[in-house]
Order: sequence, then structure tokens, then C-alpha cells
Amino acid sequence: MTARDISFASFNLLNLQTPGDAIYGDTDGWPQEVYDRKIEFTGDMLARLSADVVGIQELWAPEALKDAIEAAGLADDFVALTPPGHPGNRIVCAAVVRSDMVVGDPKWITDFPEEMVLKSSGDDPQQSDISVNLDSFSRPVMHLRVKPHDDTPAIEVFVCHFKSRRPHQVWRERDWYDRDVHGDHSTALGYALSTIRRTAEATALRVLITKIAKDSDTPVVVLGDMNDGKASNTLNILSEQPSYLSPLSRGGGGNALYTAQTIQEYRSTRDVYYTHVFKKQQESLDHILFSEQFYDNSKKRLWAFDEMVVENDHLNRDDHKESGTNDHGVVQVNFKWKPERG
Repeated sequence: MTARDISFASFNLLNLQTPGDAIYGDTDGWPQEVYDRKIEFTGDMLARLSADVVGIQELWAPEALKDAIEAAGLADDFVALTPPGHPGNRIVCAAVVRSDMVVGDPKWITDFPEEMVLKSSGDDPQQSDISVNLDSFSRPVMHLRVKPHDDTPAIEVFVCHFKSRRPHQVWRERDWYDRDVHGDHSTALGYALSTIRRTAEATALRVLITKIAKDSDTPVVVLGDMNDGKASNTLNILSEQPSYLSPLSRGGGGNALYTAQTIQEYRSTRDVYYTHVFKKQQESLDHILFSEQFYDNSKKRLWAFDEMVVENDHLNRDDHKESGTNDHGVVQVNFKWKPERG
């Protein structure tokens, strides 16, 4: 790796909280011995990755992330970026970044942008009106800027964690839920609500990205647990579904995002990418997306895709509490500084 090269990773920490402090409804939190195992695993993973920018999800206490950086032996060169004054009472997105790359102060975005309006009377006379009243992210999106070298432009980085596919527990609703009426349909209703929320969050982030990327040459990278696959509507909204060109072609979408998974698949004889296992089904929920400045076939390429690595051996066993492991694979992508000629 040269000084202009850069690497990114996305890492879900599975509720990294300081020992004895509450996690959701579990007021006792992690016992000290479990916490120690989680710090050991997290530190070993950070050290093995040694990525310049690691997007973090499911962090509770900022102190816990600092403990992991210490355990990794990275404290001299890396900094934990966490929401200022965060008391550790909810999960947040964060980042572990090489100290000399950070530009300015990061931001955490809770509210959807004002351009984000999901309302329509339909485009077919048979359709009824639709209106979605969501106005904020479940987990605030982190926005930071990094610059690998004085000779490279700054990169706009977003770290996100969208609503899970777990169904909303509609039986908790008091103003409309009636067990006799809705009880047989609660699972379907819950899944539908989760999908709507995740779709809205992806759309709101897409609006934020478009405001930066459209009609500009600004490099953008998105890291996150998006709780959906690369062919899902969630990823289609975020990426704007760019065309992937043949090796001799030149192009690139000015407002599009490319997925590391697709680029890696072009270089592999088969798809071996998965970051989560549920009911023995292997699926890819964690992604790294990037603008045309990182796309090999773009006329505006600055960095070339080198490789993608997925650390997921720890998913072979469902013993995360005993072993201190997390329940998501960790995705890393390396880019080499290689601007397109001309």
C-alpha cells in the first residue's frame, strides 16, 4: 500500500457495551468476562483488518470502542470517532480511522432531509393515494471526511445501520392493535412495517448522497449494515443501479454507487460472499458502496479496486456470547491510487 492508497471496512459489533450497563431491556448487560472476550475479539479483528477507515455499527459505550482499539495495539495511529457526549444509552454508528486522515469533525444525522417526501396519488388510475410519514433514521447516519494524502481529494464517507428485517412487534401497539382482528396477521404486518422503514431510510440517505455526488467529482463511500442483499430494493435505491461495463469500456455513473460485492464477483469463479446467517441461510447484509472515483471502468477513476475480504469464519458457530464474537461478517475493501489516464 502506498500513501495514496486507502482501505475501508464495515464492522457490526453486536451490542458492544461496557460491562454491567444496560443493553435494551437487559438491565444487567454483559458480565465482565463476556465483555473481556468481546474486546479481545474486536481488537484482534481491528488489528487483522488494519483498514484506514472502519465503519462501526451497534456501539453503545464509546469507552468500549477505545478499549478495543487499545487491545488491537492501534491507539497511536487510530482514533475512535463517536458522537460527542454520547452516554451509552443507545446504539450508534461510529468509526475507527487512521488519525492523520481525518478532515474536520464528523456529524451524526438523525432527521431526514427536507427533500425526502414519500407521498403520491399514484401513476395509475387504479392506485390509491400513498403517504409515508417517517422523518428520521432509526440509527443516526454518521458522515465524516477523510483524506489519504495531500495530493488526493477528500472522500465523503457515510456509515449507516438500517432497520432490521425483524418484524415490528405490532402487538405492542395500543391505539389500533386488536388481537381478535389483527392477531393472525401480526407477522405480515410487522414485516411490512420493517420494510417500509428500511426503504425510507435508504431513500433518505440516497437524497443526502445525491446532494453531494450529482454533477460533481466528489468521491463518496458508504459503509454499513443495510440489512438487505445487493439485489434488494434497499440497495437498488442506494446505488441507483449503475451498469457494470466490460473491461475495455469506459464510462461511469456520476450519481451512482457501485458495490464491492459485484466487483469482487467479476474476479471470482463463484459467489462466496456472506455476512450473516439466519436459520442456516447465508446472506449478505453488510456492504461497501463507492462512487465512480473508485470504479475501475470510470473515466473519472482515481482509485482502482484491489480486493475485497470478508472475515466470516466466526459465523460458523452460534456461540457469540460464549466466544465474544459478533453475529455479522466484517467486510473490507482495498483501493490503490491509480487515476485514469487523461
